[in-house]
Amino acid sequence: MEVKIGIADSNRELVVNSTQSVEEVEEQARAAFDKGDSATFALIDDKGRKYLVQSSKIAYVEIGPADPRKVGFAAL
Repeated sequence: MEVKIGIADSNRELVVNSTQSVEEVEEQARAAFDKGDSATFALIDDKGRKYLVQSSKIAYVEIGPADPRKVGFAAL
């Protein structure tokens, strides 16, 4: 699953491929938002790396299926 996190005051977004379920990620995000500005949103990617983002800096969290990379040429 792919999770995109928009960071306030930044032109780029953080994109993480995670093995966690949609429900787990949503629950963690909601818990971080409910705790206020001092909370952190923690996410573990599919390689075991952990990302911590301060909840007050999060503009949005987009949770969706990972798009498989397309390789090759398309017939026209």
